[in-house]
Amino acid sequence: MAIKKRPVSPRQKMINLMYVVLMAMLALNVSPEVLDGFTLIDESIQRTTENTSLENEVLYTEFKKLMKANPAKVERWYRKAMEVKMMSDSIFGFTDSLKKEIAIKADGKDADFTDLHNKEDLEAAAQVMLSPSYGKGHDLFDAVNSYRNKMMLLVEDPAKRRLLEASLSTEVDSTDGRNWEEKMFESMPATAAITFLNKLQGDIRYAEGEVLHALMNNIDDKDIRVNALNAFVIPNAQTIVRGNKFSANIVMAAIDTTQVPDIYIGDEKVNLVNGLYEMVCNRTGDFTLSGWMELVGAGGEKIRRDFSQKYSVVDPTATVSADLMNVLYAGYDNPVSISVPGVPLTKVSASMEGGSLTQTAAGKYIAKPSKVGQNAKIKVFSSANGPQQQMAEYTFKVRKLPEPSPYIRISDEKGNADRYRGGNIAKTRLLTAEKIGAAIDDGILDVPFKVLSFETVFFDGRGNAVPMTSDGDRFSTRQLEAFRKLSRSRRFYISHITAIGPDGLERKLSTSMEVIVK
Repeated sequence: MAIKKRPVSPRQKMINLMYVVLMAMLALNVSPEVLDGFTLIDESIQRTTENTSLENEVLYTEFKKLMKANPAKVERWYRKAMEVKMMSDSIFGFTDSLKKEIAIKADGKDADFTDLHNKEDLEAAAQVMLSPSYGKGHDLFDAVNSYRNKMMLLVEDPAKRRLLEASLSTEVDSTDGRNWEEKMFESMPATAAITFLNKLQGDIRYAEGEVLHALMNNIDDKDIRVNALNAFVIPNAQTIVRGNKFSANIVMAAIDTTQVPDIYIGDEKVNLVNGLYEMVCNRTGDFTLSGWMELVGAGGEKIRRDFSQKYSVVDPTATVSADLMNVLYAGYDNPVSISVPGVPLTKVSASMEGGSLTQTAAGKYIAKPSKVGQNAKIKVFSSANGPQQQMAEYTFKVRKLPEPSPYIRISDEKGNADRYRGGNIAKTRLLTAEKIGAAIDDGILDVPFKVLSFETVFFDGRGNAVPMTSDGDRFSTRQLEAFRKLSRSRRFYISHITAIGPDGLERKLSTSMEVIVK
């Protein structure tokens, strides 16, 4: 189980122990294709980080050239750029060490965080980041805050400061009492934790580049950079979750600050405030933001620079899983969610072998296996690129619905429906009960069963058992009369319960109830 740093109540400890086996089962049922989805996103993030690092190295090279050409004017900004490099490399290296530790916890001492084997490991990230004795989550939290604050001090433009603050924000919704590091790493698969750290490294390189651009702009362009006029698109992020905004600053480097360039996107001129372009992303897939900028030069000629920026829009989750663990129940409507990373749900379809699969909404299906003990296979297809293509195949075990638990349908003190499962009960509440029911309501399933018959057993003054049969699922007149004669602390038993479930199978329940009148 994930390690928590907050005090845990005795009741919660008991619940944790009761569900430790269930949690282990859930961990084992994480689909490999889901974890592979993290790998695909991680590769995209790493490519973006590498490209940003290369762009930053170009800026450092340019600083060195400018320092050599005019040290008197450039030295101040050059030294600040070197400080930025030192701070960025330091936190980047610290993040790298955390990825290595998580990989070692998951795969052993010879682990490679770029090729993780135990991707589904739910304990590795928590042990490295949240352990009360040596967890490094809070150290990372402090390092990110310190780095962000130092970078913001080097930027004067309020808009860019806000971008830096947003890209390295550690603010979280604290309504559930969890802090930043717990929200990021608690119950997180090892591959997801490493993907998050890779994203953080990308944000660090992005912030580094923003500060370097700001420092470069402080150097007099007319004396040094008249031949380095280029257009840039500076996105807040290149991978966007569907429904969120794509934000980017479209700027021209080394421009005259007294002039505002004309910006064209898709052959249409746009008016941007401080160069900030935003649009809501409602579709998944890969897209390109392209256009050009125009500026009037010193001789009156128009200077045009084209720009192009690729970005990806993904769904909040990329999951193909049975909502009721990795098991389907025969004769029962099993809800199943299906999606493919980067593909709109309208272009995703599925079929099932060994039963029927019915679509109820976009990405939502009802799976109904036909036979207990025979595995069911669900195949997922995508038509995003034209012809239908099989994306994955998943095999699920088919089981019979488990035995339900019986209960007496009563009303509580406020008149709300309640389920009494044995023990003490007030006589007045017992007399208002009309029938008994049965259901599987273990927190995962909530399946009602129809009770066909049952038997109550009373004991007379001599200790002789007096069995009485029910009227279907209702108490018979004879049973109700026996209830009225019961005195305080007397007890009886409900047993021999026969019930039928939605799978059409009739079963004798092994569970009985002891009822004690108080």
